[in-house]
Amino acid sequence: MSLAEQLSLLPSAAPLAIAARAALLPRFAASVADAAPALLAPILEQAPLRHMVTPGGQRMSVAMTNCGNAGWVSDRRGYRYTRIDPASDRPWPAMPPSLRGLAQTAAAAVGFDVFEPDACLINYYAPGTRLTLHQDRNERDLAAPVVSVSLGLTATFLFGGLNRRDPTQRIQLHHGDVVVWGGAQRLAFHGIAPLRDGAHPVTGRCRINLTFRQAL
Repeated sequence: MSLAEQLSLLPSAAPLAIAARAALLPRFAASVADAAPALLAPILEQAPLRHMVTPGGQRMSVAMTNCGNAGWVSDRRGYRYTRIDPASDRPWPAMPPSLRGLAQTAAAAVGFDVFEPDACLINYYAPGTRLTLHQDRNERDLAAPVVSVSLGLTATFLFGGLNRRDPTQRIQLHHGDVVVWGGAQRLAFHGIAPLRDGAHPVTGRCRINLTFRQAL
């Protein structure tokens, strides 16, 4: 039985609507969340976390890397997806089938029955780091949703509208929570408020976020 089939049999809280075609799935990834660090270890060994630079030359506070057929990168040349890790000149590590299945099952729970993620961004948040409001718009097909899995320390997710100045909702994300958004909300501005210090039994003093996208 595949992971997606196993997850479909587990009791889970009903999706909580955030906006049209956007929902929080509380503890949806609970069955795999505790094992995720072990799954990620070989990926991080092959493609270590790094602080990328924005096109304007600013160092990003959130460390990140990728797995899958494509990886998101940022440097002076701009934001884009690449098939090759520029730090190693090798393909990005493969996406674990179990994580891919989790993302597909979460997307289906919010009504996105066809989702083929080929990129998983792995973001590492240390206490005090934040992610400013932004849109995910470098993907080729914006009809596919974004699936975001939270691991470790609780974070405050900021979810706004299609304009940067639109009001934002503040949503607490706990270990194992999943957020899915697409459709009319695919280009909604979103971010993470500064992460509060603390310790989590699985990840320690950090939050790890896995963001699945259909990029190529």
